[in-house]
Amino acid sequence: MTEKTFDAVCGPRVEKLFADVRALSHSAAPLTGVTRIGYTPVEDRVVEYLADLGRSLGLEVEIDPAGDVWMTLPGKDRSLPAVVSGSHADSVVNGGNYDGMAGIVAALCPVFWLKALGVELRRDYRVLVIRCEEQGLIGTKGILGILKPEDLDRRFDGAAVPLREALLERGLDPKALTGGRPLIDLSKIAAFFEAHIEQSKKLDGSKTKRVGLVTGIRGIRVHRAIRAHGVQAHAGAIDYPFRRDAVAASARFISKVHDAWEHELSMGRDLVVTTGAIRTPDTAMFNVIAGECTMTLDMRSLEDETFARFSKKIDRILDDLTEETGVAFTMDPPALIAPNHSDAKLVERLKAAAARLSIGVQEMPSGAGHDAANFGAAGIPFAMLFIANQEGSHNPREAMRTDDFLAAAHILTDAVMHFDD
Repeated sequence: MTEKTFDAVCGPRVEKLFADVRALSHSAAPLTGVTRIGYTPVEDRVVEYLADLGRSLGLEVEIDPAGDVWMTLPGKDRSLPAVVSGSHADSVVNGGNYDGMAGIVAALCPVFWLKALGVELRRDYRVLVIRCEEQGLIGTKGILGILKPEDLDRRFDGAAVPLREALLERGLDPKALTGGRPLIDLSKIAAFFEAHIEQSKKLDGSKTKRVGLVTGIRGIRVHRAIRAHGVQAHAGAIDYPFRRDAVAASARFISKVHDAWEHELSMGRDLVVTTGAIRTPDTAMFNVIAGECTMTLDMRSLEDETFARFSKKIDRILDDLTEETGVAFTMDPPALIAPNHSDAKLVERLKAAAARLSIGVQEMPSGAGHDAANFGAAGIPFAMLFIANQEGSHNPREAMRTDDFLAAAHILTDAVMHFDD
């Protein structure tokens, strides 16, 4: 009799799962990616497909107040807090099939393998299918009760109605998700593991270390509108000392921030800074000094001290430029998420699993936000695995090799199986 192997048991099921989900959510022609916006009929279909799969595997399937799906493989001692793994079912408009979905499919692999071996865990193992992550981690914020009332009025790209109406259409109570208290018993979760495709190409550049152990999720400070308020005037008539040029002041801000960022990197610190958009009013012309300019800012760091120091540096640069140029700056209230560090013991469990399986890994921070960060902020220990990805994410070219996926899923499965050793 041929001995069972993890790849032989999980590989065919994994490939079918990805193919089925792609077929359920393929973007309308001529687009080539997938589109499953949170709380839309397409995401509904995918979530229902996954729930039905859980039932067919004999898992206990529950829907929480935010519409997330929990699928439980019972353990021997059900009084113990469960090990949970999963990710999000939604995507961006015309995105890739693996961002989020890889984490759900990876979370199912321990179920496939344990059932193939006939092994029962000491404690419950739960697979979590999370809704609407791409629009601001809505599914996990909802079950933690930390959505803001104004979030309910948001209308997502590709969604026909505001979030409030989308929730009501699915029999969910929007008010319950903004109450400020968790809607699940957090004490019943021992740990949360999330596998995810890497959203850049660092892992794909390595031949031997193609699975990432995530050390933490970078904190974020985001401004959607930093406005420079100058004085509109004639381009040819106003000499340099008398200008209040909003565009020039904005350009100097971006330059100074990048110089400060370069200094932080030279000191070996973790930091990324982006100005993704800069614009003037529709009335702007080539021969007019701009009186107004608006730009965005996205600053991220995994290091608490660096995050706090550079955040103050941004404010100081704006104050200094106002004094130097006479152009005033105003900012929208920042969206702030503190750096969130992976649980060291869980990372060590993943590292030990990789060593047992002789799978090469490398430690790295996550620059993007993930649902794991919300669980971490709520006091639940978390750790993440990254899977090598050839074409980045949030695009229809998103790629992932099956052997890379199975390597990460095997590490996760081994860590789950040895959790109570």
